[in-house]
Amino acid sequence: MDQKTVRSLERLQETASTARVLNLLRIDRLNRRNPDHSASPFFENETLNKSIVLKHRVRRDEAELFPDRRRLATKIIVPIDVNDLRFGGRTIFVGQSNFEQVMHAAFGESWGQNLADREMLEILDSLPSLDPFLLRERLRSEGRAPARCYFEVSDADMQRMISFVEREIRKLVDLCFAGSSSDNHKAGARLVEKILSITVDAETEPLRLTLRLERDEYQDGVFCWKGFLYYKWTLHDALPAAKRVAEAVATIRPRGDSSLETRSYLERTRGLLADQLKELCNSATASLKVYDDAFDSLVDGQPQAFREFLLSAPSMFNALGERLGALNHIVSFWKYRFPDGKMPVVTPDELLDIFNDFEGSLAFSDAPLAKSAA
Repeated sequence: MDQKTVRSLERLQETASTARVLNLLRIDRLNRRNPDHSASPFFENETLNKSIVLKHRVRRDEAELFPDRRRLATKIIVPIDVNDLRFGGRTIFVGQSNFEQVMHAAFGESWGQNLADREMLEILDSLPSLDPFLLRERLRSEGRAPARCYFEVSDADMQRMISFVEREIRKLVDLCFAGSSSDNHKAGARLVEKILSITVDAETEPLRLTLRLERDEYQDGVFCWKGFLYYKWTLHDALPAAKRVAEAVATIRPRGDSSLETRSYLERTRGLLADQLKELCNSATASLKVYDDAFDSLVDGQPQAFREFLLSAPSMFNALGERLGALNHIVSFWKYRFPDGKMPVVTPDELLDIFNDFEGSLAFSDAPLAKSAA
């Protein structure tokens, strides 16, 4: 591992997106005295449970590592020294051609018998992102329940979310906290911090009692609340870029010779992809309005409606997480391939690969968001 990569690892927690990185090493450092962490680990293998898992955009020189033509891979970084990342680490891609041999080399013969960890990696690899709300709901559907500490928003995203969340719950703050605007601002900041950290203390006790939730229910309910705030922020952040990508997909023209079949596919698919991207954004917006309506009921003095929403709504995380993960993958890849909105020369075959990837990302197996939210 070169020095540039090492420096990138050391800065990972400062800049990492929640949807891209599951930093098990940092979770281990912060929760060594947490009995739930040791009782319900994410991976059974202790070394694997101190690794860093990332969703990684496959570069051209890495494509040959995989038997399939994937553009998004799940990367595992196993530090050589968990106390000092300057020593580097071993990098493994889930599903790479020699995956079994590499895993045996990294974890010994016991890897062959560790079905639980093998299945956990398969679940992670099947997801479009590592966002904790999608991840927790998918694992719960598989009968898995790692400790709550594994499902937190990264420090970097927390900082980026704060001002957005403060605006989102401003009506609740104004209702709950009387006093000067300065007091309201401080109270709002404290409430945002506690919602984002799922803190249960004396300051949140009035909210818990208003919602008539037991302490465990309150933690689950606020986790759900945080999930919808996270998805609203994610969509709000991605919408401008998504619209630009949809317009570019509809208009980009490759240069170079191509077969009649390729030209026909590109012309047929470009409009379909652009429409699907727009529909995805519209459906996600409509789905999140279900949360908005429930929150408005809380502000309007009907806490029971918001309580019921919080306890039942995690079922929406699969559809929301998959779609917003796919949207972020498409937007991220387009920015990477065409930085600053510039349209460099792209061959018909390369554009065909990109469109194929986008088609796969947008092929969802369940009902459309707008229907599932109804």
